[in-house]
Amino acid sequence: MKLSAIASALDARLENGAPDTEITGLNGIEQAGPGELTFISNPKYSAAARTTKASAVIVAEGFPAVPTAMLRAKDPYLTFARALELFHQPAPYAPGVHPTAVVHASARIGASAHLGPYVVIGEDVEIGANAVLLAHVVIYRGVKIGANFFAHAHAVVRENCRIGNNVLLQNGVVIGADGFGFAKTAEGRWHKIPQPAPVVIEDDVEVQANSCIDRASVGETRIGRGVKVDNLVQVGHGSRVGEDALVCAQVGLAGSTEIGKGVILTGQVGVVGHCKVGDNAIVTPQSGVAADIPAGALVSGAPAVDHKLWLKYSAILPRLPELVRAVRAKKNSE
Repeated sequence: MKLSAIASALDARLENGAPDTEITGLNGIEQAGPGELTFISNPKYSAAARTTKASAVIVAEGFPAVPTAMLRAKDPYLTFARALELFHQPAPYAPGVHPTAVVHASARIGASAHLGPYVVIGEDVEIGANAVLLAHVVIYRGVKIGANFFAHAHAVVRENCRIGNNVLLQNGVVIGADGFGFAKTAEGRWHKIPQPAPVVIEDDVEVQANSCIDRASVGETRIGRGVKVDNLVQVGHGSRVGEDALVCAQVGLAGSTEIGKGVILTGQVGVVGHCKVGDNAIVTPQSGVAADIPAGALVSGAPAVDHKLWLKYSAILPRLPELVRAVRAKKNSE
């Protein structure tokens, strides 16, 4: 594409560059070469903008001028994401049902669906228009799914779960497996608690590879509109995740956890059951949430505390042996 066409498509302002410059792809600021477009959103890479070999760079409105052609935008990171979409359109899947797919006679599948090899769809399933189900996807009985559903190979949706519009399930996702519920008997054995309540996934949700969202014994497990769930995440039975939350890799939510709107749970965060994390809070990597977190908080550590307090803990920790020796020396001298 010509640089001028890209600028127009992205609603960006071209500065210091020839409109007819041909752009053939995109790359990182340090890897990009002639014919490629790159971007700067992190200030630590600002110096690289002056030495990049890219033909053009996406920058913020107030970014200092550089010798390379610039596309000025309000949000360089988002604009770069949209630029990637111009060059990397998703592969199309033609409507049709593979001969090996098994679809129950009572299932209702919307127009233009693509059902790949060995897809299995159970009784009384409803799926909206433009669905794509790739190889070995299994949809249990009674599931209701909206339009533009996309399930990669080996995704599974269990019985009676409800899924909204524009939902994407990556490989190996399991929606609606039994929650982890057992009651101990008088003999000390574990008695399984039935888990009949469904998982509800609202519109515009993406669940990435090998993540599991469990069904509940009562009520429901609900994932709000626009939530993005990373790989290897466990959402326990009866939990609720608010709209536009980000749940990063290897996060574990115990049963009946409540996650507010816009929350960011970074990698390997664990949340104890029945805890509430308020709207727009951020929990940093490997933190353990054992009590409610207020809205807008930034917390770290295990148990998680205010991030600034945790920084003080971290600064003291390497000095503990020295402090112990000092205390002992003082005690011995008394």
